[in-house]
Amino acid sequence: MCGIVGIVSQRNVVDDLLNGLERLEYRGYDSAGAAIFNGQSTKVLKSVSNVAGLKELVFNTETVGNVGIAHTRWATHGEPSERNAHPHVAGTLSLVHNGIIENHAALREELASKGHVFKSETDSEVIVHLLDEYIKSGLSRIEALKKATKVMHGAYGLVLLDESQPDELLIARSGSPMVIGLGDDAQYVASDQGSLRPYTESFIYLKEGDVAILRENEVQIFDTNGDEVKRDISIAEDDLADDGKGEYDYFMQKEMFEQPSVIGRLVRKHINNSGLIPGSGVEKIAKSLSSVQNIHIVACGTSYHAGLVAKYWIEKYAKIPCAVEIASEYRYRDVAVPDNSAFICVSQSGETADTLAALSKANDANYATTIAICNVQTSSMVRDAKEHLLTLAGAEIGVASTKAFTTQLTAFLLITFALADQNKTLSSAERESFLTALRDIPAQCEQALSLEQDIQEASFVFEHADSGIFLGRGAQSAIALEGALKLKELSYIHAEAYAAGELKHGPLALIDEHLPIVVNAPNDHVVDKLSSNIEEVMARGGRFVIFAAPGLDLPSKNAAIINMPKVSALTSPIVYTLPLQMLSYHVALLKGKNIDRPRNLAKSVSVE
Repeated sequence: MCGIVGIVSQRNVVDDLLNGLERLEYRGYDSAGAAIFNGQSTKVLKSVSNVAGLKELVFNTETVGNVGIAHTRWATHGEPSERNAHPHVAGTLSLVHNGIIENHAALREELASKGHVFKSETDSEVIVHLLDEYIKSGLSRIEALKKATKVMHGAYGLVLLDESQPDELLIARSGSPMVIGLGDDAQYVASDQGSLRPYTESFIYLKEGDVAILRENEVQIFDTNGDEVKRDISIAEDDLADDGKGEYDYFMQKEMFEQPSVIGRLVRKHINNSGLIPGSGVEKIAKSLSSVQNIHIVACGTSYHAGLVAKYWIEKYAKIPCAVEIASEYRYRDVAVPDNSAFICVSQSGETADTLAALSKANDANYATTIAICNVQTSSMVRDAKEHLLTLAGAEIGVASTKAFTTQLTAFLLITFALADQNKTLSSAERESFLTALRDIPAQCEQALSLEQDIQEASFVFEHADSGIFLGRGAQSAIALEGALKLKELSYIHAEAYAAGELKHGPLALIDEHLPIVVNAPNDHVVDKLSSNIEEVMARGGRFVIFAAPGLDLPSKNAAIINMPKVSALTSPIVYTLPLQMLSYHVALLKGKNIDRPRNLAKSVSVE
């Protein structure tokens, strides 16, 4: 979840180092720091703020150098503070680390008994002292790093700078991604290739257990056996480089309004007026699932909610049983895999630690195939799955997911159509209606976004609230979960989501005249049941925001009813997501919260 950048060159690299780090700030923003070799010694600078604070510190100290490492932190061990900020130092060594060392306490105790003095509370500082101990015992730097990887338990992506050998950086990767960038006059390393895209399009993705030496004109890589190996060079062709906020005040705002465009791009990539485009990725996945009798979807957070919606679609239209599970639970339990089952994992970044572990487990199990639905072509998840489908959402910088979620839903809907078409479970009229609904999504999303003024006015129901409830039925119960998550992430207001039919089983006790209640009410087969559920709640108090299909006769006491565009019940989970995103956005603005960087969160959850 932290961000790492390192550069080796003969020129001054400070600006590139810090600009690259700034592009990773969405991965963690509790503190930032850098170690820069200036030709004579290593200068270590730390800021308990954002990267802009670190930049100011570097400018004020007139720091220059041709080799450097930098880090932006999301705290796991130890509070956000200068002493816990990276880089950590021992002797001539400076180190930055992403991940968690699970046996750090035992290693710390052992090293302390040998005279090592620790200045931080972090697990990361243990690594640099361990390396210092091995090097002082006579091992070379690379041999010390290889030995340390056999001793450390947990996840790590790390970069080491030694001022006694400042023409190289040492790198190790296990459970946390690291990528090397190949430049004309410099070599780069980072935890995410997006930070390096302004400088190079040529990348080497380190494999699990690799260690490497990075010099200005050379890269050496060693595998888990210690043997020197060559790794493929990949040329980046995606559009995941961050192009700024443009006309918008916040990345999240921009990304909400990009949804019609990116959804349209994904739909057009795979279908035309008559059906699936021959040879498209969705068609290939459907063929691989032709004999599958069960589908198992595994994901975390927002992506898990996308999987819950997919279950409704796949079972209704493709007639294939589907189970959905949280990755952090799946990876640690005994899973019974029915014959002819497929595994689908979902992640925006493709680096979510629990989902990657679940995929690894699935690859070793009795699944017919494993499929990744992901936004990043070069991610570990895409490389590790047997098949993949890219969501084509483009770079998503705001921590609260918007377009990544709706493109995941769109990807699942495309797969559902392909399976239903292949399995002949749709009538001719149903097939045509399905295709029409897919093509209509972008325009309907535009209409939903045009409701911003009404949504902004409705957001005042949360002005003094410290809790809220989101309701839905059918697939909308999963969208309610996503709406509640968005409100929690952005405004720090406690929120719960329920399938509306569950209210009588306990949640009605929460209702009073002050509680805000948000309801999605599309015109589907359960809308009458939902109307009765709304009546039950209104009889007990509450203040409502209802996103309703046009023409519905719904209870309206103490309710702001916002009329949605006319939408197919099939695609309503996608379109009805957008006003919930916008509602949470405006509540967060009302509360004065940090829209793009909510407290305690980071974009890519690359640690367990």
